[in-house]
Amino acid sequence: MNKPIIQNNAAPEISGVGSARYARQIRFSPVGEKGQQLLAGSRAAVVGMGALGSVIAQHLVRSGVGYVRIIDRDIIEWSNLQRQMLYTEEDVLSLLPKAEAAAAHLRAMNSSVFIDPIVADLTAMNAEELLADVDLIVDGSDNFSVRYLINDYSVKYSIPWIYGGAVGASGMTMTIIPGESPCYRCLFNEPPPPGTTDTCETSGVISPVVDIIGSLQATEAIKLLSGNKNALHGTLFQVDLWNHAWLPISVAKSKRSHCDCCGNRQFAFLEDQMSGSAAALCGRHSVQITPSQDALLNLEELAERLKPVGTITRNRFLLRIELEADLTLVLFQDGRAIVQGTDQLAKARSLYAELLGN
Repeated sequence: MNKPIIQNNAAPEISGVGSARYARQIRFSPVGEKGQQLLAGSRAAVVGMGALGSVIAQHLVRSGVGYVRIIDRDIIEWSNLQRQMLYTEEDVLSLLPKAEAAAAHLRAMNSSVFIDPIVADLTAMNAEELLADVDLIVDGSDNFSVRYLINDYSVKYSIPWIYGGAVGASGMTMTIIPGESPCYRCLFNEPPPPGTTDTCETSGVISPVVDIIGSLQATEAIKLLSGNKNALHGTLFQVDLWNHAWLPISVAKSKRSHCDCCGNRQFAFLEDQMSGSAAALCGRHSVQITPSQDALLNLEELAERLKPVGTITRNRFLLRIELEADLTLVLFQDGRAIVQGTDQLAKARSLYAELLGN
């Protein structure tokens, strides 16, 4: 993959502040004229332009955040359209990368906002470049490795970030302010082993929960960027739409002085000490995925979990899943996998994350 090029690091030229475009938002007194000016001068990065990222980016752009960098490694597929509301059938037929298709739609919504699309997989190798020069990072990703990487960067450089996740009819979000709030690792010190958590691929997802979690994240972003940090909810906010449950859990006392990240300032994910890898297997049209930590998978349980996804063959050593589009995933007990039918690293990483959550 060629090194991503950031199109323009200069502050965008902002027009329309105080005009009819933002009149209703300015009339909301916590924002007002001053808050709108602060939004116009702000720079945000959205990591992941899938379901959550689509919601988050639209709100930031329509609200007048002056510069929005959008980072995503994938192309748009038919299965995305059910919940990734920024995209159209034409985008699928055009085989467009999500970041580029999103940029086109976002620019059509608000030409005064500078949209900076980056088609790349956020990794420890490029995070310090792709997340540079922004005031806020908003998580629209679909896997744990990226979240731990963002958390390391956030704490190291004192850049706030807003976590979000959704699966089934449930979701959660939390805002991390380095030096003030607990960081992500204060609550979740290590990523869960691959295959032990539900994902949208294995458990499905309904679109309304995506809208709600993404909107909560965007609201927190607007609070921060408009100078209303005191209005942040300060919780791990959980939602279960199917059972009508709303559960904000206070995290004010969850900051750990001996947290590996914010306490001891050890940035293992950013320094690539715990990052997984992907490598094309020469001449085999396959990619090998090595997870970030050793695992001992229960292949029998995993076979049951993955039944809806494809045709499964299993023995005591491995699990083989035949998927659509001539793709096959061969998964070993230690979490290592071979994705057959592609030599694209980003596509293989994405498939692994969709099925195993990491």
